[in-house]
Amino acid sequence: MDMLTDPRTPLRKPLAPIAPMARPAACDGIGLVLQGGGALGAYQAGVYQALHEANFEPDWIAGVSIGSINAAIIAGNKPEDRLEKLEKFWLDITARDPFTLWPEGDNPRKLRNILSALNGMVFGQPGFFQPATVNAWLAPRGARGATALYDSSPLHKTLENLVDFDLINSRTPRFAVGAVDVATANFLYFDNTQVEIGPEHIMASGALPPALPMVRIGKHYYWDGGLVSNTPLQHLLDNCGSMNLLVFQVDLFSASGDVPRDMPDVLSRQKDIQYSSRTRTTTDHFLQTHRLKQALRDALSLLPYERLTDAQTALKVELERLPEINIMQLIYQQKAYEGGAKDYEFSRLSMKDHWRSGYYDTRNTLAHSEWLEMKGTGGGIHTHDIHSTGE
Repeated sequence: MDMLTDPRTPLRKPLAPIAPMARPAACDGIGLVLQGGGALGAYQAGVYQALHEANFEPDWIAGVSIGSINAAIIAGNKPEDRLEKLEKFWLDITARDPFTLWPEGDNPRKLRNILSALNGMVFGQPGFFQPATVNAWLAPRGARGATALYDSSPLHKTLENLVDFDLINSRTPRFAVGAVDVATANFLYFDNTQVEIGPEHIMASGALPPALPMVRIGKHYYWDGGLVSNTPLQHLLDNCGSMNLLVFQVDLFSASGDVPRDMPDVLSRQKDIQYSSRTRTTTDHFLQTHRLKQALRDALSLLPYERLTDAQTALKVELERLPEINIMQLIYQQKAYEGGAKDYEFSRLSMKDHWRSGYYDTRNTLAHSEWLEMKGTGGGIHTHDIHSTGE
């Protein structure tokens, strides 16, 4: 057990800090895309720590579910306060952990994680959610507590204490969280360029049924955006315009994995498949659209301006600078002792383990300076994953 995973030691000091890095030439902005994944979200905090040390503060932050909470804490604080607030959130919600001392080894750790998950199911997590006063299965149909097993009001107080929503609504950085309309199944983003963000928008993005209650905003009720799309990458790509972006996409469920060998493996793999981001689909769609734009740009370049309409002239000018997107994929790699409860096992030990993994993965990614560079290829999208290199 090292100093970061030991529940008795502080967070955020696993290695000497990263030396500040210069942004790549021709990079117009840095994006941070945070997937949903419950307790695994501490991995995202570790990713942000490494980015913060490298002086790569995001200009655009988008999240879903637990990613929306981490995103709100980051965007809703000044850069010098963000790590402290992230640490407080993750230490507070993992404070109820009666299993601090445990034998080492995969099998004892599996048992420990199961007991920790059961503890959270029975008692909830401080500052996050607590058991409903009346169990939803026993509540009358139509009653306030009839549609969720837990009460998420503690999260509202936590967000008010840790997040400056005036800062989020200043639109620096740009901020968006995804949720789904319960009545229509329409997926949408609450974007600070379009709506005034409050605690309810963050809670709506993380209201995963049947555990957490739907959140009412205006006349509509919302659930966790991960039910439809567990990554907000598409929102960023659809709205980047001509900006060259360096994007750190942080996924908590891996699309690739081993064939299950027992029921815990089945439950875990099922979640990976269900909630893993469709990065390949998203990037393929972006590339297809990009190629069409390139073809249209080339066709318009053959025509003199006097033969173009005003709309065609404006389109020609727009297409002369297509964006270049470099995506650094940071994907949490499940440990041998983790099973189907990995996303709701909120022990202090596991939280620190996840944080450490995100920190180390990001350090190793940043070491590949060639991945960060804008190639100047006239637009396009490039993806890199540290785990695909074997390092």
